[in-house]
Amino acid sequence: MLVVVVGGVLGACSSEGSGGDSGGKVNLTFMFSGQPQEQTAYKNVVKKFEEANPDVKVKTVVTAGDQYDTKLQAAIAGNSVPDVFFYNPGNLKAYVNAGVLKDITELVENAEGVDLTKVWETGINKYRYDGEVAGQGAIYGVPKDLGPFAFGYNKTMFEEAGVPLPDPDKPYTLEEFLEVNKQLTKDKDGDGKLDQWGTGLNVNWSLQPFVWSNGADWLDETNTKVTVDDPKFAEALQYFADLQNVHKVTPSVAEGQTLDTYQRWMQGQIGFFPVGPWDMGAYKDLKFEYDLLPWPVGSTGETKAWIGSLGIGVSEKTKHAELAAELALYLSADEEGQQALVDQQVQLPNNTDVAAEWAADDSIKPANKEEFLQIIETHGRDLPTNFTYTGEWYDEFFKNIQPVIDGKKTAEEYVKEAQPKMQKLLDKAIEQEEKAKN
Repeated sequence: MLVVVVGGVLGACSSEGSGGDSGGKVNLTFMFSGQPQEQTAYKNVVKKFEEANPDVKVKTVVTAGDQYDTKLQAAIAGNSVPDVFFYNPGNLKAYVNAGVLKDITELVENAEGVDLTKVWETGINKYRYDGEVAGQGAIYGVPKDLGPFAFGYNKTMFEEAGVPLPDPDKPYTLEEFLEVNKQLTKDKDGDGKLDQWGTGLNVNWSLQPFVWSNGADWLDETNTKVTVDDPKFAEALQYFADLQNVHKVTPSVAEGQTLDTYQRWMQGQIGFFPVGPWDMGAYKDLKFEYDLLPWPVGSTGETKAWIGSLGIGVSEKTKHAELAAELALYLSADEEGQQALVDQQVQLPNNTDVAAEWAADDSIKPANKEEFLQIIETHGRDLPTNFTYTGEWYDEFFKNIQPVIDGKKTAEEYVKEAQPKMQKLLDKAIEQEEKAKN
């Protein structure tokens, strides 16, 4: 039913965008998702594109973020792919092999008015594929954004607790990080219950920096073997779980159900919390001062963080490839378009010149926005699913991890159980990729 309904809706749009034109104008369809602020920002940028191209009309199809992938898959199944659309880089190889994405290399490299060399190379490479390896070869999209997942702290809480502020350039060791968390965790009203915590990290999105900085990873160098059973991996996971179970510097599961850690951070009850560029619009009205610092470091002594991204792709079947690629590039790299998105505080600029000016702008919080750029340039990494054909094997790791977080199972036990299940799913993905190539 979903495929039929969504396919019908998008088909109606796509019959204009990819097929016929009306009123003397070329019609394009642009499908995307985002928070309310992002939706408004992107619609405004589309209007600017239309003003610069009066012979083009862009129909926007907006969906909620948690429904976007499902609806895009339905559009693909219904043969009604929008002319231009957001997509996850983890789907790059599958979409190319299935004939969903158009090779836009020549269209974007030779585009007038946009210098592709001023777009983050890391961002462009996420959407390259040579038929064998992602990250090199032809361009099948341009970055909607780069999302360096930085680490934030409640500056006001530090000052009130008399704890020295973090060094913006020197990360805490795991031992130092734990000690500061203990200093920030308090029963402020004396009722015998904690009402302020050092941190409140979600394992799905915050475990990666701890694992990587401890010298471990989800995959080996060939991206064909799951390596979560590495003792260094188990050590990082156990440290993460112990923050809640042993040291009590993170809200308990019950406390998290009463009010989740994101809301507790927003209310000033948590000292450390992740910060993405997409959060800045929501965080500008916080009742406390916050800033960024590097993620804590494990045995390697090197801070790590992940860089998320969405791509802007062009349909292989669009009948207006040049204009569709122009729209994608305008959304991704045009200085005017980028400035409009930056003004809305919904993302970090893709254009490196705009990004440098943005990071130096003291009027935009947080003060240490340079940390976002450092993640992109020096210590950021792709999520493991970007290197495999599907992400089911990776999702398997988090499906049954709660007993570890609750202290009912050790990390060592869990990774030994999880590794063969994950490997089986990864082997399946590798087999699917080989079949798709043939």
